[in-house]
Amino acid sequence: MEKPLFPMRINRYLAWKKHSTRKGGDELISKKKVFINGRLAVLGDKITEKDVVEVRFTGKEKKLVYFVYNKPKGVTTHSAQGGEKDIKQDVSHSVALRDAFPVGRLDRNSSGLLVLTNDGRITDSLLNPEFEHEKEYVVTVGEKLRSSFKKNMEGGVKIEGYITKPCKVKVLNENTFLVTLTEGKKHQIRRMCSALFQEVRELKRIRIMNVKLGDLPEGSFRPLQGEELKTFLEGLGFKF
Repeated sequence: MEKPLFPMRINRYLAWKKHSTRKGGDELISKKKVFINGRLAVLGDKITEKDVVEVRFTGKEKKLVYFVYNKPKGVTTHSAQGGEKDIKQDVSHSVALRDAFPVGRLDRNSSGLLVLTNDGRITDSLLNPEFEHEKEYVVTVGEKLRSSFKKNMEGGVKIEGYITKPCKVKVLNENTFLVTLTEGKKHQIRRMCSALFQEVRELKRIRIMNVKLGDLPEGSFRPLQGEELKTFLEGLGFKF
């Protein structure tokens, strides 16, 4: 990410320095935890490169938690409607996940890996396509893959006026392939396949950066910790 230009708003600076998201930065300022050159920061403050910014925490800091979750097909990521079930409901029995939220989305008809956490700092770093973090999926389509499918998919596909970034494709059999993306447009893989005359039957995310789903059962979760967490956070630009 390119170094932003000064002067800049204090909430943007806090996000750039990975103290929080911009919204989280505003919350830190409102809670009187941010200081600029020794004075209490206020919402809308702008700073220069010479300013000294401090984030001072008092009392007990929130314990950050990270989990790997295998979302089943049929479960929505957020805001269930009608008779739907969302992730919060699916993991509601766990005290450890009480304050955790999914980073990113998987549509209701897709399954696989999501990171659940209460660390709002990582959201932009993980989801912003500018950072090009890899996410890998196994995809099954209804018809036999055409001989040109791999080349066309990897080179970028035009979907509604937008050409997707190059990706990696490995054909597993005549109906199934692995695809690794560094961006995440809404329903991107389904739309890419549709543009190439293929209908997705099954879509499962199996990897986000270094974090792999492995043999974790559907609807289950496990702690993301140790060296795996260290590599993940450092890949996002955070200290472990």
